[in-house]
Amino acid sequence: MPDAQQLLLFMAAGVLLNLTPGPDVLYIVSQSLRAGVRAGVVAGLGITAGCFVHVLAAAAGLSALMAASASAFNLLKWAGAAYLLWVGVRLLLASSQAVRWGAASRTRSADQEGSLWKVFRGGFLTNVLNPKVAIFFLAFVPQFIAPGSGNKALVFVLLGTLFNINSVAVNCGWALAAAGMARHGTVQRGMQWLDRVAGVLFIAFGLKLALADNPTR
Repeated sequence: MPDAQQLLLFMAAGVLLNLTPGPDVLYIVSQSLRAGVRAGVVAGLGITAGCFVHVLAAAAGLSALMAASASAFNLLKWAGAAYLLWVGVRLLLASSQAVRWGAASRTRSADQEGSLWKVFRGGFLTNVLNPKVAIFFLAFVPQFIAPGSGNKALVFVLLGTLFNINSVAVNCGWALAAAGMARHGTVQRGMQWLDRVAGVLFIAFGLKLALADNPTR
């Protein structure tokens, strides 16, 4: 394991990276705005679950194989791009009916187990189908593994777990901030436009991913 100074640096870098807006953050914010903080937190947990898949895959060498294989990278890239585009189009074509932002309505929506499962699954797919996340873990985490470490794969998993634990707090912060914004009337009245903006952003992220080259090449 890295020493205390390196570990603090790793944690600080992880927090800053998790604060960077991207498809994951957009998904958390959009869910919190629509259904309250609970939905946003569940979305963040789904994203964290996706990160664990990448960490374990990288530790097992699968991410290294994907980084070296253009076919494997492109397969996951196109799947991820298609999913982001699908989410974006769904938001753009969402019903024009005004969203009810009353506390009771929001509570009923958040308390539906099926709805929360869909939110979790959406966050998981948003993350796990993005090959750039896998490449990120493969490039970022090894920098903090000492060359003389005995079991580098185990250290990789432990550092990846620490990164994901830190990300939970950041994701909850995004969820709380977005839910707080939803209490303001201007956000409530403009929710339909926010759906449209989120849809355009998801489509943009999908196109960006579709056009992305393998970062290791």
